[in-house]
Amino acid sequence: MEIVSLPAGATLHPLVLPARADAADAGEFHELARVRNAVYRELTGRDEQDRSPAELLPLLRSRTERTTYVWTVQQGGEVVGRAVVDVPHDAGSRVVIATIEMLPRVWGQGIGTAVLPHVEAIARDHGRSVIQNWTEQQASDGPRIEAPTGFGSVPRDHVARFLQHSGFGLEQVYRVSHLALSARIDAHVDALLSDARAASAGYRLVHWTTPTPAARIDDYAWLKSRMSTDAPSAGLDTDEEKWDARRVIEMEERVAQMGQTLLVVAAEHIETGRLSAFTELGIGSDHTATTHQNDTLVLKEHRGHRLGMVLKCEALRLWRDLMPESTRVITYNAEENRPMLSINEAIGFHAIAYEGAWKKELR
Repeated sequence: MEIVSLPAGATLHPLVLPARADAADAGEFHELARVRNAVYRELTGRDEQDRSPAELLPLLRSRTERTTYVWTVQQGGEVVGRAVVDVPHDAGSRVVIATIEMLPRVWGQGIGTAVLPHVEAIARDHGRSVIQNWTEQQASDGPRIEAPTGFGSVPRDHVARFLQHSGFGLEQVYRVSHLALSARIDAHVDALLSDARAASAGYRLVHWTTPTPAARIDDYAWLKSRMSTDAPSAGLDTDEEKWDARRVIEMEERVAQMGQTLLVVAAEHIETGRLSAFTELGIGSDHTATTHQNDTLVLKEHRGHRLGMVLKCEALRLWRDLMPESTRVITYNAEENRPMLSINEAIGFHAIAYEGAWKKELR
């Protein structure tokens, strides 16, 4: 790929990732990380998505299950945006996952619109016909776009208008929820956990911080694979992801490279000895920052035993001892995932924003 001229004196530069975040040739990558964080802060009004260059680098590298393309957008020698395309390697996939992010001060100059054909070219080169995108937007009291699921909406703001003008349709809305940790919440979580345990008598809880114990890794990989099929996905093209022990190990190596701590709490079905549900809590090297509730899943055949409540409460209880300086938790859930939202609401999470999942069919 070559440097491409764009409107308003901007240029699109393919980025070769540095070997290390502190390498001598990492300057452009550092600028990409800075602009990425600035864009997220301006779009959301929050800093939970900030990544240092050392944290971001492992996320942008190609890996066994996907190929990743990264560009910087520059104007007057300054990085003002980025584009990222992930090409999954799942068998039969029609999809690429793409992000085009520009600093708001260069919006309206036609730069993002000019970048999109280069994203589409990558998709076509890989035989893909669908581009999908997840974008969180600022809260707004203005006009909104309703999700076709009938659950949730997003503001019809500049971001949404750009996506619609570019041929994307809104498919699903995620609720962004926040929990402020406190002694009151600790007592509330303990009470919820005690009440829910009675319904989960056939299960025992296990937990670990990564790396995953060898005796658990195959079951954990199976649970991770079911996230792609058992969680609500509306009208999105969702590939069935393949997870095995190697993929878990590679994921946990990235977690270590990023300086993160990841806690996994799982439910073991006592009769079979197999893991049937799990949840994850993670945080970066700054232990005073916001904790992220990552994947949570109860396998379909094990639902109805209040395992979601038990897992989330146990994870929060353990986390307060592990990371006492983190006083906030954030999580994302599909608006139509009422069972999980009900658990979050009962614990004390409240909605702070919404994220749209968008899809474009290439012609």
